[in-house]
Amino acid sequence: MLEKRVFTVNCGRRALDILERENYTNQIRIEIGRKVLEKLMKNRTPYITNIQKYSIHDGKGIRTAVFFKGCPLTCAWCHNPETQSFAQELLLYPEKCSGCGSCADVCPEHAVTMEAGGRFLEEKECRKHPVTDSRLCTGCETCLDFCIQNARALSGKQYRTSDLIKELEKDRAFYEQSGGGITLSGGEVLAQDMEYVENLAKEIKKRGMQLAIDTCGAVKYERILRVLPWTDTFLYDIKLFEEEDARKWLGCEAALPLENLEKLSADLPETGTDIWIRMPVIGGVNDTEKHMERTAAFLKDKKIRYTQVNLLPYHAAGSGKYQQLGRQYKGKDFYTPSAEQMEMFAEILRRNGVSNVVIGGGKNV
Repeated sequence: MLEKRVFTVNCGRRALDILERENYTNQIRIEIGRKVLEKLMKNRTPYITNIQKYSIHDGKGIRTAVFFKGCPLTCAWCHNPETQSFAQELLLYPEKCSGCGSCADVCPEHAVTMEAGGRFLEEKECRKHPVTDSRLCTGCETCLDFCIQNARALSGKQYRTSDLIKELEKDRAFYEQSGGGITLSGGEVLAQDMEYVENLAKEIKKRGMQLAIDTCGAVKYERILRVLPWTDTFLYDIKLFEEEDARKWLGCEAALPLENLEKLSADLPETGTDIWIRMPVIGGVNDTEKHMERTAAFLKDKKIRYTQVNLLPYHAAGSGKYQQLGRQYKGKDFYTPSAEQMEMFAEILRRNGVSNVVIGGGKNV
């Protein structure tokens, strides 16, 4: 009875009752219950979507970038939409799906239905494809077990700090030879459980590895302070200045990240910690001379102590992920500024007193 009460309270529905009335074998019911209960026991540990080896665009040298799941922003151009939600999410790879319907048949929550459309509309015979209702899905992974095409996957995995450190240390030789290290990214790493993040940062530094924090800054400043003693480099975003634009394109207020950047600059230790300003340049949103001049004025007026400024031209490399998540990509009208435009924007910044401007995510050498 205790297990049943815990299951019902945490999942918000009578999941065990559903399992009992469905025509599953006892073994399948036990396996589903075990998997979901394991997730409930780990609910404080952040989810990680990717551990990217040999990254050269996320700080100095060769790095391993850890992408945490969950972000306070919903940037319309986000190229990692699977990191926006803090919860695990099911992904569907349409090119692999045969439309057999096994996932819908075995789902204990009836969260999966077969509907016509998607990529199958282009075929002569319009086959059905699975659609998952995220409000009903508990992430039990039963549909993954029964998908013989491997067309479904679960985005987000939890790691104990010790296990994650072991994985990060595998490429220590590359960090030492190149001056690289570890980058904690996302999503937004500073929106995660801060006890976990702070302990991870301490362990990384204890082992002599460089640490970079990639942040949008849209968090309480106390969270930034908790990792400041352990951080070598902050990769700090400047996206938009106007509140109306921020609400439209980012889903948040513009002021908080800018205020936090000003505070962070003032609190930087005299040696050892850098700030790299990262500016995504989105065609149709902020690819204007006015935005560049506004950025230069902000950096000067607020006396921001930065090491370099990276201009990051928009790309649509992650747009296909939205289909995998069952969402529509809202950035179809965005475009990539030309190389000539990017050079012009960099020159505007330099002309207005901004030093060490780099086009792309690397280090100014």
